[in-house]
Amino acid sequence: MDRRVRAAAAICGLAVFAAIAVPVTRGEALGFDLPVREAIHGWAFPALTALMRLITMIGSEYFLVPLAAILVWRWLRRGERNAAYLMVVVALSAEAAAQLLKTLIHRPRPEVFFGLVPAETHSFPSGHAFVPVVYFWILAGILAAGARWRAAVVAMAALLGFSRVYLGYHYPSDVVAGWALAVVWLALWAIVADRRAASPA
Repeated sequence: MDRRVRAAAAICGLAVFAAIAVPVTRGEALGFDLPVREAIHGWAFPALTALMRLITMIGSEYFLVPLAAILVWRWLRRGERNAAYLMVVVALSAEAAAQLLKTLIHRPRPEVFFGLVPAETHSFPSGHAFVPVVYFWILAGILAAGARWRAAVVAMAALLGFSRVYLGYHYPSDVVAGWALAVVWLALWAIVADRRAASPA
């Protein structure tokens, strides 16, 4: 993917994020949030709820942090410092950005469904729609995975986003904003990596 495509992806992702973030910061409701949330909740049945709880766990720090620790440890033992550095820096910077935006925008969470424990952080943007997408996309790149693995990451992103709305932890707009932010983050880091590779140093 050339730099112009990456730059275009970053601009488009940022435009989508801004289009959602601006009304959210003003406290305005987005017209599709409640109808989509109610429609998705209307599909609920016990087996699907159990599956969505499992899927949403894959996007949590309880899964991602131990997996990253194991991967970084293995890469360092094999002398693959660049892979370890890339995973740590890109994933941690995404998490930091998500938490900073949640704090700044300060959108209250919707009411969770199924008697689940409410999340303690704010709602916008969805970290589950942002950080795991960046995490697994970078991992696929490090492992030189092909198009099928990239498609699997996209499918996982869709399932994670769906699970967050289904369980009631996020509004749909939180999820869409998280996806848009993931596109921006990955495109910007790809541009940085290209510049580093082209540098004589």
